[in-house]
Amino acid sequence: MALHLFHLLLFLLLSPLSYVSSVGINYGTLGNNLPSPKKVAQLLQSTLIDKVKIYDTNPDILEAFSNTGVDLIVAVENYHVANISKDAAAADDWFATRVQPFIPATSIVAVCVGNEYLTSDDNLDPDALVQAMQNLHAVLLKRGLDRKIKVTTPHSMAVLASSFPPSASTFATKLIPTMSSIVGFLADTGAPFMVNAYPYFAYRDNPSTVDLEYALLGNSTGVHDPKGYIYHNMLDAQIDAVRSAIDAIGFGNLSMKITVSESGWPSKGDPEDTAAIPNNAKTYNTRLIERAQSNKGTPMKPKDNIEIFVFALFNENKKPGGASERNFGIFNGDGSKVYEVDLSCEFCSNGDAFEKMSTSGQVRGPSVWCVAKPHADEKVLQSVLDFCCGPGGVDCREVYESGKCFEPDKLHAHASYAMNAYYQMHGRNYWNCDFKGTGLATFSDPSYGTCRYRQQ
Repeated sequence: MALHLFHLLLFLLLSPLSYVSSVGINYGTLGNNLPSPKKVAQLLQSTLIDKVKIYDTNPDILEAFSNTGVDLIVAVENYHVANISKDAAAADDWFATRVQPFIPATSIVAVCVGNEYLTSDDNLDPDALVQAMQNLHAVLLKRGLDRKIKVTTPHSMAVLASSFPPSASTFATKLIPTMSSIVGFLADTGAPFMVNAYPYFAYRDNPSTVDLEYALLGNSTGVHDPKGYIYHNMLDAQIDAVRSAIDAIGFGNLSMKITVSESGWPSKGDPEDTAAIPNNAKTYNTRLIERAQSNKGTPMKPKDNIEIFVFALFNENKKPGGASERNFGIFNGDGSKVYEVDLSCEFCSNGDAFEKMSTSGQVRGPSVWCVAKPHADEKVLQSVLDFCCGPGGVDCREVYESGKCFEPDKLHAHASYAMNAYYQMHGRNYWNCDFKGTGLATFSDPSYGTCRYRQQ
């Protein structure tokens, strides 16, 4: 019986599952004053951000995020969709040159085909979008990567004929054939439906009819839908409007995950844009991040967790359009915050300790270590620590109070030490550093001070 329980515990801890609430961010690069991708990756590693969405396949970014534990979503630019739609060979060539060289070191989990493709330019062929998505999925299927990397496309709210009331929302009539094909594809492949949802624009364009607190995710009174749903913020209403439109084309009986691929609020705008101020941006994005971490659904689907990508990481001073378009960032180009938003990771060690552990000055070499991801779930880490120091056979005396690795007295630090010891003991196979999705293999020696991490 004891042996059976040991194997069961081992299976549960090493199985690639994760219960971590994901907070994503959009990383645009239309600026001439932005930090290098390497510095960006370092900036994000000790924050709660664990997914980054970019708008191309910039090789410098893909390289910078290797071995960081941060998942990346890459994109096919709108102008390139037509080429990939031509045949599977074109799609295979794109993947082989743009993505394949960086995996698995860089964790790429999705490819976005275009961005707001159906509503950004009337000259773009809707059928090309569907075919390009199918071609890329065929490439992933052939390479055995279809379960790891999903293919989807982000839409603007303009794909809807109307968004209120949410329960009566439908797709625009001319887009229904294309949306039916796309939703069917997403359902068949298990990919999420992505929507860029901005309560800011709704308020900016209708300040006399839209309540500011409702747009800022904080209306306590609520807005009532005819079918009885009560919405305390516009974002939930927008999500459910998309859900109703999906239901209306016959996919309501399927489990369709909806992801908010962009949402944010600018800190500055043109003179007449009185809503684009730092305080509103701070309020919205703080509540948005809390919403992303809440594991809550919407009034229509209370149990369906919504993944959210904040827009955006940086102000982009070369982005076209009005002033607000260049001021959606949480950070300035020099890395300073535009306004104060808490991005700290409650499951990480404190910032100084993590920095000391992750940037120990060691030269990258043939050695490899296993540590806890900076945003790993605390409950899972405690189970990992208990396993490694118990049935796993690790000598954990160094993380006890008198040990050299006791400081910093943080669960993340202690779990990292134990995970690495277990990983080294068992041959450094990749599955020995999974620990239910909380482990990360790294080429940087995590040793610090007198605390030395074992290596083969």
